[in-house]
Amino acid sequence: MSRRSGTCLRLCLVIFAVVSALGVCGPALYWRFKKTLRLGESKSSCPLCICDCPPPLSLLKIAPGLANLSVTDCGSNDPDLKQEMEKQFVDLLTEELKLQESVAEEHARHMNITFGEAKRVASQYQREAEKCIAATETCEEARERGEALLIKERKVTTLWEQRARQMGWEGE
Repeated sequence: MSRRSGTCLRLCLVIFAVVSALGVCGPALYWRFKKTLRLGESKSSCPLCICDCPPPLSLLKIAPGLANLSVTDCGSNDPDLKQEMEKQFVDLLTEELKLQESVAEEHARHMNITFGEAKRVASQYQREAEKCIAATETCEEARERGEALLIKERKVTTLWEQRARQMGWEGE
């Protein structure tokens, strides 16, 4: 029984492999055979195309100056570039240091302006905070005075209520 099921399993695997291979390669083979069959038929039914196209443009015709480029020619007509290329290494380093110094000065100036603006805004916020503190203190004092008046008024009310009770008032 075991040997028979093993053979059946192998047969199923072989069938699966063949079907998978046909599924993958089948369409490509189909189109190749169909193409070769069509080529045989198309020779007799379709005449060759006659193309009367102009030849492609060459680089020399499009931009004649591009054909003769060399490093020695580079910048020979530009006096500023020629002067720049003749500078010595020390001159170039000096110029680079001057550029870096000017960039650093500009950066420092920008930072000073930003710092001054930050100080101004901080000062404005400080003034606003002081106004708020003063208003809070005023409100607190008024609340304390109001509370003291309320206590005093309650004492007076209690005193009048006691006198009224002594005179026969029974209350609510």
